[in-house]
Amino acid sequence: MNTVISTRGLQKRFGRTTALDGLDLTVDAGEIHGFLGPNGAGKSTTIRILLGLARASGGEATLFGSDPWTDAAELHRRIGYVPGDVSLWPNLTGGEAIDLLSRLRGGATDEAAYAARKQRLMEVFQFDPRKKGRAYSKGNRQKVALIAAFATPADLYLLDEPTSGLDPLMEQVFNREIDRVAADGATVLLSSHILSEVEELCDRVTIIREGKAVESGTMAELRHLTRTEIAFVHQPGQEAAIDATDGAHDLVIDSGRVRFTVDSDRVAGVLPMLAGLDVQGLTVSPPSLEELFLRHYGDELATLGQAPRS
Repeated sequence: MNTVISTRGLQKRFGRTTALDGLDLTVDAGEIHGFLGPNGAGKSTTIRILLGLARASGGEATLFGSDPWTDAAELHRRIGYVPGDVSLWPNLTGGEAIDLLSRLRGGATDEAAYAARKQRLMEVFQFDPRKKGRAYSKGNRQKVALIAAFATPADLYLLDEPTSGLDPLMEQVFNREIDRVAADGATVLLSSHILSEVEELCDRVTIIREGKAVESGTMAELRHLTRTEIAFVHQPGQEAAIDATDGAHDLVIDSGRVRFTVDSDRVAGVLPMLAGLDVQGLTVSPPSLEELFLRHYGDELATLGQAPRS
């Protein structure tokens, strides 16, 4: 499989502040890759380097095998970009802004096809193109960037918190458009701190912390690092057998209901024992991306929870 995005030991410093500290990131052709981390983790800095808007302080980054700093103009013709905070020209209408953004990327070779795509996108995103830029809400400014990005086909979409300001209905429209461009063969790097968005859309995920990648892989590959929750109702007198379950963690038995977790790669060994106990109402809940994320950021949440209130 061809590699579209590759960074090796990528570094970026702003004075004494280190934004990227040896980031390794690989995105293969045709995949939707989640780039996950809280604000300040280095996601936007990485995307700015990939766009050629900032120069790396060390390491290397390539897009389609080219240097994004020296070959930015050529690469931009193949890239659709959506930032998380969109600013518009105040006196241009939304439709005019969409056309301008599309032309800045190199324009559409087939004007009729471009117009049809733009019209369809404005309809599904419920966007009124006649208003001036200064009159749009944050969500509508975001729609301008999304429509401009999707109206002209790209080989790679770099999306930095793209659903910021969208309501849940428009988020679902966005999800369908991502599925559509991926089905057409495009590659997507989706930067987000919304766990459910990444988990629903992405083939692979990279979690970044303090400018470094701390986990990377498919959800199936990463779930073995977390625990699966098992819950059921048991018959009286089975408490001792349940308590002896090999590999069970955080066991809770309360009024006939049982809940515990088990390492995800050991679930298959636990289920035959439960079948022998004739348990009822068995549910097996695979670990979520949120659980994996909290493995790396839970300590920060705990620190915040202990902070004195003003």
